[in-house]
Amino acid sequence: MEAVMNFLDSIVGKVNGLLWDNILMYVLVLTGVYFTFRLRFIQVRKFGAGMKSLFGNFSLHGGSHGEGLSSFQALTTAIAAQVGTGNIAGAATAIAAGGPGAIFWMWVSAFFGMATIYSEAVLAQHTRVIKDGEVTGGPVYYIKAVFKGKFGKFLAGFFSVAIILALGFMGNMVQSNSIGVSFQNAFGVNPLIVGLCLAAVAAFIFLGGVKRIASFTEKIVPIMACLYIIGCVVILFMCGSSVGTAIKDIFVMAFKPQAVAGGALGITVQKAMRFGVARGLFSNEAGMGSTPHAHATAQVKHPSDQGIIAMMGVFIDTFVILTLTALVIISTGTWNSGLTGSELAQAAFDTGFGSFGKIFIAICMLFFAFTTIIGWYYFGEVNVRHLFGKKAVKVYAVLVILFVVLGSVLKVQLVWDMSDMFNGLMVLPNLIALLASGGVVVSLTKKYEENK
Repeated sequence: MEAVMNFLDSIVGKVNGLLWDNILMYVLVLTGVYFTFRLRFIQVRKFGAGMKSLFGNFSLHGGSHGEGLSSFQALTTAIAAQVGTGNIAGAATAIAAGGPGAIFWMWVSAFFGMATIYSEAVLAQHTRVIKDGEVTGGPVYYIKAVFKGKFGKFLAGFFSVAIILALGFMGNMVQSNSIGVSFQNAFGVNPLIVGLCLAAVAAFIFLGGVKRIASFTEKIVPIMACLYIIGCVVILFMCGSSVGTAIKDIFVMAFKPQAVAGGALGITVQKAMRFGVARGLFSNEAGMGSTPHAHATAQVKHPSDQGIIAMMGVFIDTFVILTLTALVIISTGTWNSGLTGSELAQAAFDTGFGSFGKIFIAICMLFFAFTTIIGWYYFGEVNVRHLFGKKAVKVYAVLVILFVVLGSVLKVQLVWDMSDMFNGLMVLPNLIALLASGGVVVSLTKKYEENK
């Protein structure tokens, strides 16, 4: 049995190395560059309109919107999935491995990623359908729209299986484990108790359908974002002039990392780029095919309306929340302490908040990871319906709840690695369909702007 596990671990490691170190990092960025130029820098031209839509549609009680959700509910459901442990642990890992300069490359990838996610949302809106009385959509629908016949069915089926495994099952184990570990460190609570509580609340939300999921995310996402932003800003005020130095380090070390860090750390420009781009895209999910499931459900006048507000999700995830995490870690001087992941983030917040730092991170992890569980569950559910029909949803919900409990107490590195692998595999059919549908996105955008 051990030999089989070692063999599987070796295969998964090689696939991840091929996907994340060699293929996806470049393909995801180049896809963003492609749509940025074809859409004439849509993320710049429509940024003001996106912010206006975001705050104009702000609501904590979205109410009924016929067969779909409000634009704001769709955005918060997407952000619930985007803003997760990656915004704390992911930023810390990128800085520990690639230095402060990694954050600059996170910004670059997110800038181009805004054009990618705009295209995903537009296509999801354009190809959505009404199934079992609910508005539904996502990559499986625009994959089959652009590729007819057996190839389209295969590609859509491949995507569905990958996202169910990557997010619904293994990904949610990762999230619940992050909560369990952080609560054990901060409060000494048994992770199993934490897992059972998470499962109970999650079951209540899951079984209420998309309306209950949206009602939950529209209330919790603004609260969790504000809580975390306030905590970060307080620490940055305490750091004073170190914040300016941190910002300078981000730009200098993006191109000449050794000038600041010293050659002994072994941080190169290539490492800064690799970890910045990879962690940034993994955090904001642009091009991964997950958030289109939420954006497809919004009731808007034109697909581009939701595409514009979808870009705000990447902006909030990377340019606001992830950047604040990075500034706290760099400003407090903990980034080169030898720690990484959530331990590095906790050390940074401990510097400002003392023993309350661990508690603050535990609370934020609860919000961030739990909302991601809700978002990822829903994305998986859409694909379960597509593959197996409505009857399979309850079975899927029960399985996800079991995985949430199991994940809170059991950290098996192979599961974490397999989550990364299936995350990477689901990107491929999504990007193929996106690039093949580039003309459709451009045409819809032109008509939208002409009518405006």
